[in-house]
Amino acid sequence: MNRREFLTSTGMALVAATGGLSIAASVARAATKELRVLTWEGYADEQWVKEFEQANDATVKISYTGSVDEIFAKLLATNGDDFDVIAIETSSYKRLVEQKLLQALDLTLLPNRANLGPTFANVSSIVFDGKTYAVPFAWGSIPLIYDRKVFSEAPTSWSVFWDENYSGRVIAMDDATNAIVTTALLLGIKDPFNMSADDFAAVKAKLIDQKKYVLTYYAGFDDGVSIMAQGGVDVMMSMGEPQVQMLQKKGIDAALTIPKEGAIGWIDCWTISAGARDVPLAHKWVDFMLDKRIGNYISEKTGYGNTTDLAANEKIGLNYADRLVFLQAPEDQGKRIDLWNEVKATPAP
Repeated sequence: MNRREFLTSTGMALVAATGGLSIAASVARAATKELRVLTWEGYADEQWVKEFEQANDATVKISYTGSVDEIFAKLLATNGDDFDVIAIETSSYKRLVEQKLLQALDLTLLPNRANLGPTFANVSSIVFDGKTYAVPFAWGSIPLIYDRKVFSEAPTSWSVFWDENYSGRVIAMDDATNAIVTTALLLGIKDPFNMSADDFAAVKAKLIDQKKYVLTYYAGFDDGVSIMAQGGVDVMMSMGEPQVQMLQKKGIDAALTIPKEGAIGWIDCWTISAGARDVPLAHKWVDFMLDKRIGNYISEKTGYGNTTDLAANEKIGLNYADRLVFLQAPEDQGKRIDLWNEVKATPAP
């Protein structure tokens, strides 16, 4: 299970409701005022879709996506003509804007942007040539998870993954982006998304050195939880906050922490397609999604952070957004994948 599948498992099914209208009326309305939404399961619950439809005398057609690559492929296939609004995370915006698949937002049509918390009011990775292309909606992190029966206090540094005291008792993700960026943070590299040749060499050497301490790499929410729950694992590079609750349900006294070097953060944002048919209606959806009631609901139902109701984040312990390094498009993703494959293929020292 990945974090997208976790959202699905919460049971927040997305629907495109017509509010009991007759078929003829529904068809007539859809032809004149229909909003086409491409999003992740869990980000547009039925009650909010219905409220939006009623308030704007429109119908909403929801399409689900399973990956960032799928979103890009769907937009590229028709120059964005098939969708009006899309939800996608920050590291994708550079290539989407470069391919002219998105349009800049008219911020005067988004009064609810005033609800954004300070950390989310000025996210640089969604601004190009002075124009804002998206608004932050939901967020989470790649934190460090530890067993409180082993640690009387939370580990303070990612260096615990290179600590002989826990050799063979740590697990890490099989993920190029998370492994490289987290290691870059530990090494104090200034910009972990735009690294020099020397930076790449330092990260590679550090990750190869880590292999003598790591029990195994894992892939997927369930995989990591299963391995740690079997015992013999003290600390894990996590895929996200929900793994804590999953471990606790299996009897592990798990907790998470954001080390002093910081941790990776992700932000999913709403944006408008270059091919949007009804741009004013698309802006109304984006603005509606910034309603604090929806922010509160998202956090309560998914366990992820929202960008508008900070009290709801505090309630579930997500008070560390300002300590995260949010994902951006890297200088060369292919090079990063090659580096990670080389690390995995190299025998432990």
